[in-house]
Amino acid sequence: MTSLSPTCDLCGAADDLAPLPVTPRDTLVTLCPVCTTGAAGDIQDKPHWRCLGDAIWSERSEVQVVAWRLLTALDDTIWARDILETVYLAPETEAWAQDGLSFDAPDVTHKDSNGVVLAQGDTVTLIKDLNVKGAGFTAKRGTAVRGISLVPDNAAQIEGRVNGQHIVILCEFVKKSA
Repeated sequence: MTSLSPTCDLCGAADDLAPLPVTPRDTLVTLCPVCTTGAAGDIQDKPHWRCLGDAIWSERSEVQVVAWRLLTALDDTIWARDILETVYLAPETEAWAQDGLSFDAPDVTHKDSNGVVLAQGDTVTLIKDLNVKGAGFTAKRGTAVRGISLVPDNAAQIEGRVNGQHIVILCEFVKKSA
């Protein structure tokens, strides 16, 4: 059993702290009411969760596990996905985090313009010029987008980086690269 911290292990708050078991192991983390609610599955993107960017790098594996699970639940936000792409967890810690994951992703299938199923991390090619709103450039036809991310609740959208910008792309405008 881990001893309890005097502050929330995720955000550092000091009021109304409570222990939370980190399943399936016999360890505890100390969380504030907001973090406890999020860990129970009621998590929405709000500024409070930016604390996960620091918590994921904790020296305590149980804190890393809880932070990873929350970041995974926020995977539809760009900032959380960016953190998950840069973090390294020891293999046993990552297996522990995945083992107790309680957030189920919806069953969505992403297909390119030819009906080929896309997977996380695939490389796709743009089949037409796309005006990137808010970024001030046009993504040209033939541009390769490597390491795409699938939008979990929308089968018509993927995300990727073009010219260093993280953008949302409609599946109808890409084809999977061989």
